[in-house]
Amino acid sequence: MKYFKSSRQLFAVTLVAALLLGTFAELAFTQSRRQPPAANQKKNKRPGETAKPGEKQEEPLPPDLIGKPQDADKVTISTQIVNVDTVVYHKKSGQIVTGLKKENFALFSDGNPQVITNFSTPEAPITVVMVLEYSKWSELFGYYGSGGFDPGTYEVLRPTAMFLSQFIKPPNDYVSVVAYDMRPTPLTDFTNDPRRINEVINLLLRNSPAFRESNLFDALKFVLIGGRGDSVVLEDSKTEKSDYAGLVTVQGRRRALILVASGIDTFSKINYGDARKITQNAGIPIYIIGTGNLFNKRYGDSLPATDSLTGMPGRLTLLQADNTLKTFAKETGGAYFPYTFEGEIPGILNSINGLLRSQYSLAFNPGDVRDGKQHKIKVSVDVNGDGVYDDKEYVIQARSVYNAPKG
Repeated sequence: MKYFKSSRQLFAVTLVAALLLGTFAELAFTQSRRQPPAANQKKNKRPGETAKPGEKQEEPLPPDLIGKPQDADKVTISTQIVNVDTVVYHKKSGQIVTGLKKENFALFSDGNPQVITNFSTPEAPITVVMVLEYSKWSELFGYYGSGGFDPGTYEVLRPTAMFLSQFIKPPNDYVSVVAYDMRPTPLTDFTNDPRRINEVINLLLRNSPAFRESNLFDALKFVLIGGRGDSVVLEDSKTEKSDYAGLVTVQGRRRALILVASGIDTFSKINYGDARKITQNAGIPIYIIGTGNLFNKRYGDSLPATDSLTGMPGRLTLLQADNTLKTFAKETGGAYFPYTFEGEIPGILNSINGLLRSQYSLAFNPGDVRDGKQHKIKVSVDVNGDGVYDDKEYVIQARSVYNAPKG
C-alpha cells in the first residue's frame, strides 16, 4: 500500500488518536457491565427504516426469533423471499466484475431455475456489524502468537481499528461494533459519526477481557436476529439489559457481518447446527478474519490432540474452529481470511472492502415450499451476454443454501 509505510506505524497512529479522545468511555464500559439498574426495554436504532422500490426485501422472521431468547432445540426459520447477495470476479486475475444487469444472472434452487424477483446493483452504501472475540483465550493466543512482543488483544484490535478508521466512510456508511466473551456486548449501535467510531477504538484499547469463555454461536445469533442482552455501552444507558434488533431488520442497504475471531466456542446456549441455520437463512454475508492461525502456526504441532485439563485447546479443537469459520463464510456468501502475520492485515481488509462494495443483490420467491428441508442455491452468470454461462471462468460468491419452513 502506498499510503502508509507499515501496518505498525498505521496502528500506532490509530492508537494515539484514540487515546486523545478521553477516558470517559472506559467508565461507561465499567458501569454498563457491572451496575445492576432496574430493568427496562430499548431498541437500537436502524439505518434505512424502509426499503425503496427495486431494492431487496427482507426475509420475514417469525416473532419468536426477533428480540427473544430461544431454546437450543427450537430454532425455527421462516422465509418467503430468499435474498442472495452475489459477488462476481475472474478466477485467474481476481478482478471483480461490475456493470452486470439482471439479465446476466440466473438463479437455481435444487437445480430448478427461479425467477429473479428483486435485483439491485452495487451502488448502495454499506451497513456493517463488526463482531470481535474479546476474551481471555483470544488474549492468550495473541500474546503467544506474537512471541510476547505485543499485548494479546492487539491480534483482534489491529484489524478492527484499521477497518473502522480507514474503510468506513461517513456519512453514508454505518457500522455497529459488538464484542463478545461469555456474552455479546454492543459497544455502539449503528453510527456514521467518526467521533463515536474513535470512542469504540479507545474503549477497546483501554480495557482488557474479563472472561475466558468465547461463546461465538450465541454472539452470531444475537447480532443477526437480535435478542435481549447488555445495553449499548457508549449510550450510557440507565438500564443493564435492553432489546437489541438484529441485522436482519436493516432494510434497503448493503449489509454484512465482519467477524474477527478464532472460531472457538466454549459453551454457547445454541449448538453449531442451530448457528448454521441462523447464518444460512439470515441472507447476510459473513466476512471472517481468523485470528487463531498465528498461534496455531507457532505451537500447533506441540499441542496434544485433545483439550487439556486446564481447558487449553488441543489440535482437534483448533482444527474444528478453523473449519467452523470456513463453513460460515462459504454458506453465507462471505469469505474467510486466516492471517499469520501482522503485515497481511491491510491486504485482507482491502479485499473485504472490495467484496463488500461489489455485491449484486438478487432475490427469488421459492413459493409454497414448507418441507422443513435444506435447499441448495446456485447462481450462474453470463458476463458477455452470449447466452452461455461463464461459471468456469468466473467465481460467483453467494450463499449456498436456505432452509424452508415446516408445516
